[in-house]
Amino acid sequence: MIPKRLPLDYPITPVPFTDVTWTDDFWKPRIERMFSVTLPHELDELRKTGRNENFRLAAQMMAAPGDTATYCTSFPFDDTDLYKVIEGISYLLEIHSDSVLKKRMDSLISLITAAQESDGYLYTARTVNLLRPHPWSGSARWVNVEKLSHELYCSGHLYQAAAANYEATGDSVLLKVALRNAQLIMKTFGWGKLEKYPGHPEVALGLVSLYRITGNSNYLHMAKFFLDVRGPGGDPYEQAQKKVVDQRKAIGHAVRAGYLYAAMADVSALTGEDAYLTADRFIWNDMVSSQLYVTGGIGSTSNGEAFGKPYDLPNLTAYNETCASIANVYFNQRMFLSEGDAAYYDVLERTLYNALLSGLSLHGDRFFYPNPLESAGQYHRSSWFGCACCPTNLARFIPTVGGYMYATKADTVFINLYGANAVSIPLKEGTLQLQERTRYPWSGQISIEVLRDMPDTLTLKLRIPGWARGVPIPGGLYRFSDTSSISYRLTVNGVPIKGRLDHGYAVVKRVWRSGDRIDLTLPMEVHMLRADPRVKEDRGKIALQRGPLVYCLEWPDNRGKHLSDQVIDSAKGFTTAFRPGLLGGVTTIGGREKTTEKPAVPHGPDSSESALTAIPYYVWANRGPGEMTVWVAAD
Repeated sequence: MIPKRLPLDYPITPVPFTDVTWTDDFWKPRIERMFSVTLPHELDELRKTGRNENFRLAAQMMAAPGDTATYCTSFPFDDTDLYKVIEGISYLLEIHSDSVLKKRMDSLISLITAAQESDGYLYTARTVNLLRPHPWSGSARWVNVEKLSHELYCSGHLYQAAAANYEATGDSVLLKVALRNAQLIMKTFGWGKLEKYPGHPEVALGLVSLYRITGNSNYLHMAKFFLDVRGPGGDPYEQAQKKVVDQRKAIGHAVRAGYLYAAMADVSALTGEDAYLTADRFIWNDMVSSQLYVTGGIGSTSNGEAFGKPYDLPNLTAYNETCASIANVYFNQRMFLSEGDAAYYDVLERTLYNALLSGLSLHGDRFFYPNPLESAGQYHRSSWFGCACCPTNLARFIPTVGGYMYATKADTVFINLYGANAVSIPLKEGTLQLQERTRYPWSGQISIEVLRDMPDTLTLKLRIPGWARGVPIPGGLYRFSDTSSISYRLTVNGVPIKGRLDHGYAVVKRVWRSGDRIDLTLPMEVHMLRADPRVKEDRGKIALQRGPLVYCLEWPDNRGKHLSDQVIDSAKGFTTAFRPGLLGGVTTIGGREKTTEKPAVPHGPDSSESALTAIPYYVWANRGPGEMTVWVAAD
């Protein structure tokens, strides 16, 4: 059923995560905790919070249509939590067998199958009680689809789960459920039919997944319809104020926006219609130049979980939903696959290692929904949420991180992210096998060994991150205060390689032999970032970055101090130390303050105690709630 190739696709192809074997101490343990902690925890929460029960009750209604029941949860999109957990388990099963997780997943699929109505409709918020459905659902099918019903949002996540499950297991049970639902959607919506757009555009991504798994172009045409029917004159919150091809600004609900922009890139690549990609370029430039947090987070306001005004990037109330960071990664990867520019990966890496990873606790069973850049102690990680989109989204994202490492185009291999791993990359010339050794992101020493001869000339493109070239983020929203020491070094078999970068990549072209070794050294100095002065919240302040990681001050490391009162003495410089026993093993940054504030607690340290310690932002709040800040006064 899986087509070998589609008529049109992205010019660059990502290497699947299933071809990458992690050997590091950073990503490998996190993926293993998905098996041992995160997904078992989330499966338990699905049961305890009534999400499974919604499907059981819907199935009961199918068996006895006259009965009524009460919907068990708060939101009409809670069905998607099952779908995303199934998707996450499916990905994990592709890299490691687990009979217990598979059995629990199959039981969810049985519940879902039984809850589907005879014509393919699947939406428990209505089916559980047809006379009194969830109030967001509307009085009848689809009447509220452009606003709150989330009927098509649920369908989109169903399709993605079904595609992942089929690829992982070869079992078509859930895929058949998805295809029946998609047939209903295609009968109902379209030009000359019901001409409505989905309030949440997730369904377009899901339809693309069905197209990829089946090769049936009707699913691609339906995804395109759901883009083209959007706007003009609709609500900016749903990115419907203009036709999508005419949009030029990042606006509205940040998660919806990221999914929409990703779907636009998909449809552009798969249909060859450039107008979607042209719009995406404008939107991306607007986002990175005026709407992106230094952590890579997007969506500054809790009012609608949305983008705010340009340069309005508050820290204490920053929203930066974890799902929005995942959507931002999706968007940036697709832009790279379209254009091959490392600038997109500069944003992707920043988001991945900071705003996104902040959403998951070190142990794997506590989560953040918003990810602010400052706390007075009001934020803490939770084991679950009434709206649980973020925990379940992380469960389907983290297993696939390896799929963002490498990509190919003809006889060229892109190396986009770094981490200790082994990879086999199928090419026309043969299979390229690489072994990467590094302690990235703690160390900038990266060694890549070729494990087998290649018969023909092959080009490797190694991304030199913007932060290693003095450009922390494309677009100029943030800059390093001092770039004098920034440099990188690249050798092949000990011979230095110099040359002009090609769109952010160092290019090495040669016939590769077994034992050839590439050594890349990226600078790991501590750098101070300053924001564009139009970002009022950050005037007179600096943030610290080392490698891809943004740092913060947190209360356990700076006891007796109000962090918002501190002023970094940048003239004293910074020290770094890897501390294996702290927060799973992190490199900390030591600095000095130049204030003489009174101690924040009785008998606390006086002004002679001037040391400050910074930790990577992604690990904050793993030791309980308390003060934290990313931006620290420098003046």
